Amino acid sequence: MMSFVLTLVAHRDATTLDNATIALARDTLAGTRDITVLSPEEAVDIPCPATAAQHLPALHAALEGRAIDAVLTHQASRRKRLLVSDMDSTIVANETLDDLAAHAGIGEKIAAITARSMNGELDFATALRERVALLKGFPSSLLEKAWKDVTLNDGAKELVQTMHAHGAHTALVSGGFTFFTSRVAGLCGFDEDHANTLVVNEAQGILTGETGHPVLGPDTKLALLESLAFEHSVPLAETLAIGDGANDLPMLKKAGLGLAFHAKPVVRKAIAAQINRTSLRTALFVQGYPVSVFSGT
Repeated sequence: MMSFVLTLVAHRDATTLDNATIALARDTLAGTRDITVLSPEEAVDIPCPATAAQHLPALHAALEGRAIDAVLTHQASRRKRLLVSDMDSTIVANETLDDLAAHAGIGEKIAAITARSMNGELDFATALRERVALLKGFPSSLLEKAWKDVTLNDGAKELVQTMHAHGAHTALVSGGFTFFTSRVAGLCGFDEDHANTLVVNEAQGILTGETGHPVLGPDTKLALLESLAFEHSVPLAETLAIGDGANDLPMLKKAGLGLAFHAKPVVRKAIAAQINRTSLRTALFVQGYPVSVFSGT
């Protein structure tokens, strides 16, 4: 019985998915010849047996150095009805707090703390407070300057709008700040967004160096996944979480499908389903969506 499916995706700007590569993947995982083309020369589904998981490392090794991702998922409940996604380095290419710090002239100092936090070396709430405290007294106008640097990752709009068009509820959940999440959510079409608040002294037009309470961190991300699933009557098996940092790990582990997106080493070690070489389009392909039904392109 073919209870799993391997989704093979090529980075369309770097390479194409040829028949030889498809055959290599099929043979390595003992998949069937009943292959579904999701996007010509870009993505295919290959039905596989339960034993496929033990051969996946061999396939990854065979594909090393090529701009191709291979994600193995269960055939059941492939189409997810709830998306909960991280923002920084996931939906957007930026680390928005680092960008803000760069405009303040203290970029390296804050980026170093960010890196340690995302790798799980520092408690998230402590790291956030330390970084924000360094911004005390800087003009709040830096927020608008940092916003101009924000770039959506390839496939972000497609992911959110395609899932929404097929009945899924979508939520942007970030350890960053509502100033950015509200705007990113609007650009992509998320149903809702959740993040921390950056306290501003409006009268003086400066950052106070404080965040609102409580701090939205890893436990809150997990709680939001669970509460949104309950609110929208979605079994956890039918939820999708996407993220890249240590603060995403609890929700990635709990979701029906947790996808590590160009993730930090600590996340790659813990999460089997990974997008390392391609875009957020892959999060649609692994749910079985053909490119013909993509929205937001």
